[in-house]
Amino acid sequence: MQVNPTITAAEIARLAGVGRAAVSNWRKRHPDFPTPVGGTSASPEFDLAEVEQWLRRQNKLPELSRADRLWRHLAAVSERPATALAAVGAVLLARRRGDRPGRIDTPVADMLAEIDALADELGPQAAFDELWQRFSAPGPGRPWATPDDLADLMVALTGVGADGGSVLDPAAGTGAILRAAVRAGCTSACGQELDEDLGTLAGLWLALREVPGEVSLGDSLRADAFAGRSVDAVICHPPFGITTWGSEELGYDPRWVYGAPPRTEPELAWVQHALAHLRPGGHAVLLMPPAAAGRRAGRRIRAELLRHGALRAVIALPSGAAAPHGVPLHLWVLRRPLADAPAPARALLVDAADGEFPDLSARIRTSWDAFIAAPDGEVEEVGFARAVPLIELLDEEVDLTPARRQPVADGEQTGEHLVRTRDRLAAVVGDLPALMPQVMPAPTGTTSPVVTVAELARTGALELIGPVRGGATAEGGGPTGGAPVLTVPDVLAGVDASGSVDERLGQEIPLTVGDVVVPMIARTLTARVVTTDGTLLGRNLYLLRPNPAALDPWFLAGQLRTSANEKQASSLSGTLRFDVRRAQVRRLPLDEQRTHGEAFRRLDAFESAIRQAASLGAELVQLTADGLAGGIIRPAVESS
Repeated sequence: MQVNPTITAAEIARLAGVGRAAVSNWRKRHPDFPTPVGGTSASPEFDLAEVEQWLRRQNKLPELSRADRLWRHLAAVSERPATALAAVGAVLLARRRGDRPGRIDTPVADMLAEIDALADELGPQAAFDELWQRFSAPGPGRPWATPDDLADLMVALTGVGADGGSVLDPAAGTGAILRAAVRAGCTSACGQELDEDLGTLAGLWLALREVPGEVSLGDSLRADAFAGRSVDAVICHPPFGITTWGSEELGYDPRWVYGAPPRTEPELAWVQHALAHLRPGGHAVLLMPPAAAGRRAGRRIRAELLRHGALRAVIALPSGAAAPHGVPLHLWVLRRPLADAPAPARALLVDAADGEFPDLSARIRTSWDAFIAAPDGEVEEVGFARAVPLIELLDEEVDLTPARRQPVADGEQTGEHLVRTRDRLAAVVGDLPALMPQVMPAPTGTTSPVVTVAELARTGALELIGPVRGGATAEGGGPTGGAPVLTVPDVLAGVDASGSVDERLGQEIPLTVGDVVVPMIARTLTARVVTTDGTLLGRNLYLLRPNPAALDPWFLAGQLRTSANEKQASSLSGTLRFDVRRAQVRRLPLDEQRTHGEAFRRLDAFESAIRQAASLGAELVQLTADGLAGGIIRPAVESS
């Protein structure tokens, strides 16, 4: 007899997107709340199906897609979602191959009907992708995921592309880098991962796509599963700061061609591990902590890497490019030297720490392409990229921090830039009074009822689409097209669409004037009104398409972005994930909506101008301080 899955009070809170106190209040205030079916008095368990029915009757459970519903079930009843997802992946792989799945433990065994239904709807491969996207979304306990945009950049720097090539990731995690390599066109992908569940997920993704390769389990440094094997590219996001990596037992390992790494320099062990697996001329890209570029304990190995031409570039990324998000991480680009080839005379240092990622990705690639294409490697872009002579880098410290090796603009350039920045700031500040919305206090006692976005969608006042997730349209191929894609960073920065269509987009949804887009994952709840046609909806964005006869788009966007809705729509306290369906909107007649909408539109323009003024002001302060301190400019003397 099949036993229905059960759920605890904490898991009910996670399922409904509320705190545990709310569930406790429901049990006290609602006599029809499901009674416990197991557990203890201190930690009761409830029938999952009964809880879902009750939440739906109370309008506390938004309408969910089949993938959302299955994932919420898995997350609610599994202590380790990775383990549950791996079990689901094994079921989907067996189905794809036409085999019978092996022994399946609960709670996954209780959800086979839901798994089969999702596979019928999307196919096994796309079904796994849908669940993996939900598993890998940023949140507590998931620091391992390498963002797709960063993984794509790392793969691009190795040269793996349409011509194929073999790739190894010795710290594969859930396989984000291997997936990026497959997207780029690699012909085989291998990896190794210490965490059994994460490694299994990465291997399942490859198997479901029938990509040649494998993901082995184990410690890459202590028990290399691919010893003696060479590949075209090694791409890796290794663990940082693990001083118990095996320095004592691996002291005489043949991989340490450039010197035995000290116990406090585990990242340099990963660097040499990557080089040991490259074919001559092959490239490796590793995500590194910034301290690895300048710590004294690693200076001898850094010097040897430079002298032999193995370390070709160090690229400083903006904070937030990957976890830990408060640290501006570095990319190290390495190359296994060809036999008897002369060592290069320069190394490329790129300082992209000031800016937003992935906006800087294309600029980084351009600098790298120019560096490897130039016969003598000379590249210089003031304040951003410089091909530094090795003789300059091989000083006492061998400090490879890009910001410390960038050229300073000359006096004439600084003066001209300062004047332009000052004039632009004055123009923006001069426009602020006209942009400021004109408002006044509302009469006391005037309150309006509110309605949730989910209710507006049910009544036809708006159409709710998304969020779009990657790889969910069909198996074996992705969409094509030339229209720009509006991305989450575009919405947050208030700029034009900058993305492009690739297979990660999943489906192409054209945007029209009057649409409202809301990021699913962001630091704050943000809503933006689309003002031009010709762009596509990007990943992880909700699309709210108002019915013009019922809802004004600017009014809707203004209502969504309130601090109250930020708390209301946050799926879990402390995370960056929002469920816009729970956001609340005031009920007003359409003519009043349009009046409020115009105020919100002016407020949006005012906010954009304030943001621009802040950016220009900070730039002007820095230019003036640098110029005065360096003697490039001097204070103006007032004439008497």
